[in-house]
Amino acid sequence: MSQNPHIIVVDDEAPAREMVGDYLKMHGFAVTLCDGGKSLRAEIAAKLPDLVVLDLNMPEEDGLSIIRDLKARSNVPVIMLTATASPIDRVVGLELGADDYIAKPCELRELMARIRSVLRRAAPPKPAAAETASPVKTDSAQLVRFGTKWLDLEAQALRDDDGNEHPLTASEFGLLKVFAANPKRVLSRERLLELANARDAEAFDRAVDLRIMRIRRKIEPDPTKPAVIRTIRGGGYLFSPASDRP
Repeated sequence: MSQNPHIIVVDDEAPAREMVGDYLKMHGFAVTLCDGGKSLRAEIAAKLPDLVVLDLNMPEEDGLSIIRDLKARSNVPVIMLTATASPIDRVVGLELGADDYIAKPCELRELMARIRSVLRRAAPPKPAAAETASPVKTDSAQLVRFGTKWLDLEAQALRDDDGNEHPLTASEFGLLKVFAANPKRVLSRERLLELANARDAEAFDRAVDLRIMRIRRKIEPDPTKPAVIRTIRGGGYLFSPASDRP
């Protein structure tokens, strides 16, 4: 990530987006302001930003459809601004791949803290790691095998055996990190939320199963018969390392 991360702020209300934009510029961010999905797509077509702050409630095109389209095209982190703070909107946004949310009117210091947190989680691998041809590092403690992929804990990246990186949202990485630290242990949804430091238990709890489903599509040899992250009836989920499977 560059020293001045590029943030796109999307809000149909000019005073709101300008207030957020001015605050972020004051704190060293490069900022582009957009009034909706059309202008956002034009900006992204020219250059991908480091993060998008997106108002969900816009008349021209709602934020959820923008998130769906954005995540289909890229893995740019998204923080949702929700005026209604509707649990349904939050859950759907999280299921679509958004990384965090904050209610409007927002406390600007909190928004900045969340932006920095998401940027840290979404940071690309360090140059030294990127130059390594093989996905296998000498520090094996930082590399965990999940089915068909390797989870690089230091780079927060998911790679296949050829070293190709596969998109991973911050919340998916958080769950995989918890499983990596707790192999062969049954973890309830509540325990997963606690260990992953989920901020909104209600919203995240309802999205855990869908997140696990998305993770399985990326790591399981056969996602219809999960053997790496298993469902334990009445208990939760269990990460079964390769050495522990028949």
